[in-house]
Amino acid sequence: MSVFAGLVERLADLLQPLFHASAAAAAIVLFTALVRLLVHPLSRAAARGQQARARLQPKIAELRKKHAKDPEKLRKAVLELHAEERVSPLSGCLPSLLQAPAFFLLYHLFSSTTIGGRSNGLLSHTLFAAPLGGRWADALGGDGGLLGPAGLVYLGLFTLVTAVAAFNYRRTKRMMADTPVPVGDGEQPPGLGAVTKAMPFLSFFTLVSVAVVPLAAALYVVTSTTWSAVERAALYR
Repeated sequence: MSVFAGLVERLADLLQPLFHASAAAAAIVLFTALVRLLVHPLSRAAARGQQARARLQPKIAELRKKHAKDPEKLRKAVLELHAEERVSPLSGCLPSLLQAPAFFLLYHLFSSTTIGGRSNGLLSHTLFAAPLGGRWADALGGDGGLLGPAGLVYLGLFTLVTAVAAFNYRRTKRMMADTPVPVGDGEQPPGLGAVTKAMPFLSFFTLVSVAVVPLAAALYVVTSTTWSAVERAALYR
């Protein structure tokens, strides 16, 4: 983790003339953008995979009718269809999985008081008035509470996350209306209806993450979520 801390510190030093006391926060945003650039080819592949899976839905519906009484044959037939069409059912998960290590590194980095036996100097950095190692609960308990200097930083982040989540909500609802999930006999599998109804609201769970993780990790989440919204709008238009 000390190597990662050194990377963040070097990025902060480079950005210090522009961002001054918030240079470390700017470094986290830049680091997040670099991570997203690295996984962008996978995101493009995931978009192509999702579009290919959408084209396969009529064939999958036929397989459901054909093997309605034999779930094992249905499973094998669907897998064979994906293999024939060279479509991976899991391709959409790869971008998120590859970003997880970067998030957890930031989380641990700004949750640790020491790095390599030395005091963690990154904890002294701030985003305006909010410490990067602090949480929303700390801001609420500090000077001014919700409307104090640190509290206003979080209100700004919550506003941005809510705007992005609302954009994703409308977009997901529209996509689900345009490409409904076909089921062989017209009946949904148990639980699918509840999952389908909940999907548009998943973006709002980012608000919970921002509220409970250190501010540095929250910055990663906010930047990555905003990037995803713009990227998906471009790739799935």
